[in-house]
Amino acid sequence: MPNNNTTYYMTSLGCARNLVDSEIMAGSLDAAGLVAAPDAADADIIIINTCGFIESAIDESIDAILELAQQKTSGRCRRLIVAGCLPERFREEIAPTLPEVDVFLGTGACPRIVAAALDLHADGQSLILPSPEANPLQHHDSRRTTPASPSVYLKITEGCNRRCTYCIIPKLKGRLRSRPMDDILMEAQHLIKAGYREIVLIGQDTGSFGSDLPAEASLDRLLADIASLSSDIWVRFLYGSPDRTTDALLNTVAAFDNICSYFDVPVQHASGKILKRMGRNGDAADLRRLFERIRAMVPDAVLRTTLMVGFPGETVKDFEQLMAFVDTVQFDHVGVFTYSDAEDLVSHHLPGHVSRKTAQKRYDAVMDLQAGISRARNEKYLGRTFPVLIEERMDDGLYTGRAAFQAPEVDGIIYVEASDLRIGEFTPVTITDAFEYDLKGRTP
Repeated sequence: MPNNNTTYYMTSLGCARNLVDSEIMAGSLDAAGLVAAPDAADADIIIINTCGFIESAIDESIDAILELAQQKTSGRCRRLIVAGCLPERFREEIAPTLPEVDVFLGTGACPRIVAAALDLHADGQSLILPSPEANPLQHHDSRRTTPASPSVYLKITEGCNRRCTYCIIPKLKGRLRSRPMDDILMEAQHLIKAGYREIVLIGQDTGSFGSDLPAEASLDRLLADIASLSSDIWVRFLYGSPDRTTDALLNTVAAFDNICSYFDVPVQHASGKILKRMGRNGDAADLRRLFERIRAMVPDAVLRTTLMVGFPGETVKDFEQLMAFVDTVQFDHVGVFTYSDAEDLVSHHLPGHVSRKTAQKRYDAVMDLQAGISRARNEKYLGRTFPVLIEERMDDGLYTGRAAFQAPEVDGIIYVEASDLRIGEFTPVTITDAFEYDLKGRTP
């Protein structure tokens, strides 16, 4: 066991799924007797849980590693550990490029974090790269350092069975594996008892939850069961898919007041030709019908999607189809990415690569179009009153929070003018101002 003075500092990069992995690793370190340091300069051990999904995420991870590696000379750091998707993606190639790092842990090596951290006197680099599926599914009694915010993520699956040509996730995380429903429900009960007011279900492909389980399990049943645990919480699910947005799912969302009518369904593109090249199904007409069906069955539905521009083979005509699709559907929220190329992607070998300059212009055009749509969508909230989950006090008389139509971290927020509010409580707020992404309001 370490002495009581052994400290660690952890930073988590990338998606919410990575954040949950980081929270579990931190829980294991706490259970082993290590103490979390508030600042990297005060840590004996520094851990960086990295993202390696796209080029910008890789760059961010490497920048963080190089910056924190300076603590080995200027601070008290004796051991630098890099975990997660970056070492999983580049494996043996990564060690010579980052000699500052003592241990690399692949995505399947998260359970080995304590041993990696405590081997403070080991010489040379160590690469621990088991299969991604060696990382066991989270269990409801897994030690985890959950956040101080009123919202918490609950991971229900690992991996993905899809084979989108631009995506490296199946290689980094393995095949789809769903947690048992009973285990997820027990964790949800623990989180509610701990005081969390919003539970956000996440996975790489949440809509496919249960498809690999022998017993009957599905996302709609899971949502209904969690929502039934308490009427005083919001339940939200993120990252759906067009083929898994079933009538049963829509009926469940419509039936429960505390399930957020929020549908994050990444479609990536609207051109049938580009979607086929991406390894996806459908075309603009199919996708329009999907979102029309969502709005018909869940009248207060909020729609978010993710789009990719500059994919190999994307012509002016393909891009015009995408722009027309965005203009027609009128999404509440849109995330846009330029295609990120790499030699280990199937899409790398497709002909017709688009220049970065052209891809950036197309990105800017979609964002400009969506900015106007988002502002118009926000203006419909003016004068209306909504429950808002208060998350932070900014200053005297000013707080921030979110309504059910805003997901944490990816959407806008609501600035609330009030004299005395409690963090983590639902408060009725009347919307007084609307901007491109954020809103402002006051308590009645």
